[in-house]
Amino acid sequence: MSVETWGMARGSHNAGPNAIGYQHQTWWALLELLRSGPERSDSAISLELYDDIAWDQAGTPTELLQVKHHQGNHRALTDRATDVWKTLQVWMDTALPGNVEGPALVLVTTQVAAEGSAMAALRAIGRNEEAALNTLLAIAEEEGSKETRATRQQFLRLAPSECRTFIHRMRVVDGSAHIEDVNTAVRVCLRWALPLGHEELFLSMVWQWWDAQALALLQGRLVSLDVGAAHAAIDDIRDQFTRANLPTLIHLGDVNEDEISEQYRTRPFVQQMKWVAFPPKNLQKAIVDYYRAYTQAVLWMDEDLIGIAELSRFEHELVDEWERQFEWMTDSLDDDADEAAKQAAGKELLRTLLDQTGITIRSRYNDPFFARGHRHRLADAGTIGWHADFKTRIQDLLSVRM
Repeated sequence: MSVETWGMARGSHNAGPNAIGYQHQTWWALLELLRSGPERSDSAISLELYDDIAWDQAGTPTELLQVKHHQGNHRALTDRATDVWKTLQVWMDTALPGNVEGPALVLVTTQVAAEGSAMAALRAIGRNEEAALNTLLAIAEEEGSKETRATRQQFLRLAPSECRTFIHRMRVVDGSAHIEDVNTAVRVCLRWALPLGHEELFLSMVWQWWDAQALALLQGRLVSLDVGAAHAAIDDIRDQFTRANLPTLIHLGDVNEDEISEQYRTRPFVQQMKWVAFPPKNLQKAIVDYYRAYTQAVLWMDEDLIGIAELSRFEHELVDEWERQFEWMTDSLDDDADEAAKQAAGKELLRTLLDQTGITIRSRYNDPFFARGHRHRLADAGTIGWHADFKTRIQDLLSVRM
């Protein structure tokens, strides 16, 4: 997903309540990771494995989270609420409520628990487990709603010791951030890492990274993500904003190769490659490199990550390298070299230079597509070329295009 798409998605309210709830769940997991302290340095987080969200150590769950999202904040969370009993149902079915060594059970909700309720009594502050237990037992004995009746009866069938253990393991985190406020909460957690002047781009890249991790967790391609790996990934993103480095903003997965190839197939740099009979598949990849390099340079300048002077210096170095190699190529050709020999020599020159990775825009930015694509940008302008006779050919080509 692109940076722009992420920004739109995080401000969108067009999805249905269920979709918003699922999205909120995945975003809350990122907040859990960012808020984790030293006591969780060796822990990992998962999605939809043991519960909505779960913490584990060495594959053993230590905390299960049920995450509930409600639009607006006018309704208080009451002890008769469906959310409460659905949550208890899940935990009774999957978490062995009477297990004294079982994981902590946490209800995270955007609603605020009603004063005097069992849910309020199960907050971390002002906790009163005895009052919470007595209140829930009393409600469970009521005729009440048909929707929760079976769950309440199941709760009543628990042995007294199981009930006490069950309540002891529960915690309520109410008044949690709504989905539209999660981005702000994430920003607060990452305030130590925000690169000055590039805060929004950095946050968008963090969200892109998390989107990929969350998808892998939900698809089962990743069982869990440990705190250390998450912090290291965010550190790597932040490192791309140092003076010696740059962030890659246009990834290969963001590009439709067939569409881009069709769009740029008549460009001069493409014709230059055809003059030396460059293989079709590699030619298509070269077009993608050109597009990515051009688009990335524009985005870098829009974000004030680089300036014209720095880009010009990089171009001069690429041209200088090409001049050296081009002269060696033409010097090796006989005066009466035929077209086949010129094509072969030009193809070898192009292949050699595209494999060169020594020249970089910054010392620690080494994604090879940018130099490759920028060489094609120079070839598109006729500044450099691959065929021994490219200068006259490019003049004719450009004059026709004009």
